[in-house]
Amino acid sequence: MAPPRWLPLESNPEVMTKTGGTGPTLQQRFYIQFVSCLGMRSSWQFGDVYGLEPELLSLVPRPVCALLLLFPVTEKYEAFKQEEEEKLKAQGQEISPDAYFMKQTIGNACGTIGLIHAVANNQAHLEFEPDSSLKKFIEQTSKMTPEEKAVFLEKDETIRVTHESSAQEGQTEAPSLDEKVNLHFVAFVNIGGQLYELDGRKPFPIIHKKTSEDTFLEDAVDVCKIFMARDPQEVHFTIIALSKNSD
Repeated sequence: MAPPRWLPLESNPEVMTKTGGTGPTLQQRFYIQFVSCLGMRSSWQFGDVYGLEPELLSLVPRPVCALLLLFPVTEKYEAFKQEEEEKLKAQGQEISPDAYFMKQTIGNACGTIGLIHAVANNQAHLEFEPDSSLKKFIEQTSKMTPEEKAVFLEKDETIRVTHESSAQEGQTEAPSLDEKVNLHFVAFVNIGGQLYELDGRKPFPIIHKKTSEDTFLEDAVDVCKIFMARDPQEVHFTIIALSKNSD
């Protein structure tokens, strides 16, 4: 049986990139609407990162507890991904038992899975409504394996419907379930002073380096720069930060 597919967050790569202005991207609007519908309070908000230079990073509200990177999946990236997996399997990593990690088995769901990774690994910071569907999902799956979490998400109608209604918001035409999308989201979080990359297409989390609450944004951006340097001809990169709401 074919794996399930959800509507792509955005099927037009020209719209996936930042417009160069100060208005929010579709991805930022998707995340704000998504978490609001699923009961996360606005004490922390998703916002676009408009550039990687220090003066532009200084515009991002602090503290930042998660970063989401949207990037093109290219042949270079896939080759690197395979090499990285083999290397880490051989040398091993000491993954924190506190790390919440899930696999991706649903097509086009990487944006939602990135959001779950960002939120689930920052519950100490975030606030939820008493009937939050997102909080309920995280609590119900916290002790499951990454594969069991993926199966549980396949059956969660509330998150699926919210994903699809949010994915259609602001688009000029409804995307197709079968549309080929070669853009992918990963999440970066601070778990126990280590910078983790969480990607449901990978078999396990990736630990990159030490980090702290004060340096997390810059540390995560450094890893994003490596993604960009790997494919210098590509321009379809978007970065979204989960920051403390200053309002």
